[in-house]
Amino acid sequence: MHKQIRRLVSSALFAAAIFVATMMLSVPLPGSGYGNFGDVFVITAAFFLGPGWGFAAAAIGSALSDIVLGFALYAPATFLIKGCMALVFALLCRSVRPRGWFVFVAALAESVMIGGYFLYECLLYTPSVALVNVPGNLAQGVFGLVLSSIIVITVSTSKPIMQYAAAWKKK
Repeated sequence: MHKQIRRLVSSALFAAAIFVATMMLSVPLPGSGYGNFGDVFVITAAFFLGPGWGFAAAAIGSALSDIVLGFALYAPATFLIKGCMALVFALLCRSVRPRGWFVFVAALAESVMIGGYFLYECLLYTPSVALVNVPGNLAQGVFGLVLSSIIVITVSTSKPIMQYAAAWKKK
């Protein structure tokens, strides 16, 4: 029971960090939607929490940001896209251990975000509106990839932090 509570609290803290990072700087994209810093903590949460709890933190923190910022129409898609982004990252991280692969795995996770919003905006608007937002989403993805890589690679050199994080991931 103690481990479950710790996982829940850790996931809630990461959801809050994702929410704050998303709200801190939201830049309107030319077609629709907005770019933000939230991906930095989506990837970081997935790394430390694993697939299930990482999905929850990413999905909830990001979707709540959409609602508060007035993009409620995006909230259901954001819930799935950011959750799947964290899920993909966490699952791939389990299968590739060397740190050199971290950036590649983060890039794959960011491609889930870029592709997911492209498809959603094609359904909402038109492919041309969706295409206009790809560069902004790409810039957000690159920024999230770079900063999360710096955070995770730096923090992962700390044995106590990694032991604590490993305890979160264990079943």
